[in-house]
Amino acid sequence: MTDLRRTMLWVVFTMSLVMLWDAWNRHTGQPSLFMPTPARTIAPAASAPPSLPTQGSVSPLTGVPAAAAIATAPGASAAAASPPAGTAVPGASEVTVVTTDLVKASFDSVGGNLVRLELLKHADAEDRQRHVTLFDRSAERVYSAETGLITAQSGVSLPNHWTPMRRLPGPTELAAGSDQVSVGFESEPVGGVTLRKTYTLHRGSYVVDVRHEVINAGPGVITPQLYLQLARDGNPARGESKWYFTFTGPAVYTEAKKYQKVDFKDIEKGKASHADSANDGWVAMVQHYFASAWLVPAGSAREFRTQKVKDNLYAVSMVLPLGDLAPGSSKTQDAQLFAGPQEEHGLAALAPGLELVKDYGWFTVLAKPLFWVLDQLHKAIGNWGWAIVGLVVLLKITFYWLNASAYRSMAKMKALTPRLTDLRERYKEKPQLMQQEMMRIYREEKVNPLGGCLPILAQMPFFIALYWVLLSSVEMRNAPWIGWIHDLALPDPWFILPLLMTASSLFQVWLQPAPADPMQAKMMWMMPLIFGVMFFFFPAGLVLYWLTNNVLSIAQQWWINRRLGVK
Repeated sequence: MTDLRRTMLWVVFTMSLVMLWDAWNRHTGQPSLFMPTPARTIAPAASAPPSLPTQGSVSPLTGVPAAAAIATAPGASAAAASPPAGTAVPGASEVTVVTTDLVKASFDSVGGNLVRLELLKHADAEDRQRHVTLFDRSAERVYSAETGLITAQSGVSLPNHWTPMRRLPGPTELAAGSDQVSVGFESEPVGGVTLRKTYTLHRGSYVVDVRHEVINAGPGVITPQLYLQLARDGNPARGESKWYFTFTGPAVYTEAKKYQKVDFKDIEKGKASHADSANDGWVAMVQHYFASAWLVPAGSAREFRTQKVKDNLYAVSMVLPLGDLAPGSSKTQDAQLFAGPQEEHGLAALAPGLELVKDYGWFTVLAKPLFWVLDQLHKAIGNWGWAIVGLVVLLKITFYWLNASAYRSMAKMKALTPRLTDLRERYKEKPQLMQQEMMRIYREEKVNPLGGCLPILAQMPFFIALYWVLLSSVEMRNAPWIGWIHDLALPDPWFILPLLMTASSLFQVWLQPAPADPMQAKMMWMMPLIFGVMFFFFPAGLVLYWLTNNVLSIAQQWWINRRLGVK
């Protein structure tokens, strides 16, 4: 039994050192053992426009301007070529800025794409005077929402997201007393086909209604497909911590395959795995606290594609067949673009499964009800910090008797420590006999050496789930607690909570029975210090949760020790 405890302790200790070393490497910009090498800074999107794969292919269409064809023969699997030699990618463009109460959106006349989106209610993590910028097109970031047309018809060209467009007349700011504002773009005819886009932004909403109208003024029947695409570089989001990992990348959802995350590194290697087609579902681009997603009502066929556009530039897209379009006719397709914070209740109301972009990992089944309780406490208390404290108290009450069993076992073990130490000293040359005598003492005193571990292990999934709730909830951003804690999503600026958490962890070690093995005893004292260093860089809300749990555990352990007469 001692060997088992020693082995378990060594495993935990070794993994702690490895995790700490890996976190330090990421903090100093060195390669990580568990995560891909940080992506490089890329040039502005204009130098390498992301585009869509051709029909039946997952290879990229790199930099196709309006003058180049976006077509292959039906059923072709080869990628479309890069722009023909001497063909210039559209450079000059006009940017139209539309402002509502929640967002400041910038649309480019080239393609009529949404290329910049500031979230006016969310401050940047690194510069509180700036807003969070979700979509962007600069030397540091490429992230945009793009749409256009493709076809499998040979020799047919259609407007795409690099076709020059003109803005249609209309307001660009949400007027007082108005609930929405619309801005429209109309493409230059390509092969006699015109694409008209209308974006409608709403007061109090991060959802943009997008209407696409395809007008065929050409001589023949066309069979267009509309693609809805999110293109993004692989760099971490601005302000992302290097001390803990949250998923950044594309996601695909269908009712059949459910929520599927796609790593940039898998796209890079051509190993991306996700649903290919369905009659429902959506595509998204996810990062810590925020997401964007293209949404279309269920009931119509669609394809899902991911691709590497160029070095450090990736795209996820949904392709919708529009059917045959005769000369002189038109076709309209409506979609919604969500781009904003991962507020769980709002996401669930927009589309089935959309709340899953708020990534709880393996513990979703426990995390969702825990967040619901946390949200109810916040509604009652009005402060997210005290809601965290309240939720930990409720969990400790729920598991009180399970904890009591563990702490009673620990108390008995602590009472036996002098006898076990003496036994080890007397039989240090006879390990087999020492083990037999220790087991005899355990039987006589009715003590299970692992009795203090098993009840606590049973609770760990709940506390790990709560960890992910606090790490993933955008509601913690800019949420104050008391005094010096002005943002529960940022580290404690004065390191008071991490210091208290470390001290409480050390005090817990003192309350627990000391291992007979001196090396084990030293390791038990070292682990709180190792984890304490990591918590200096964790969000204050997470440290508050851990500190509250420690304090309540200490109180329960002290009370049980006192009742059993253990010093």
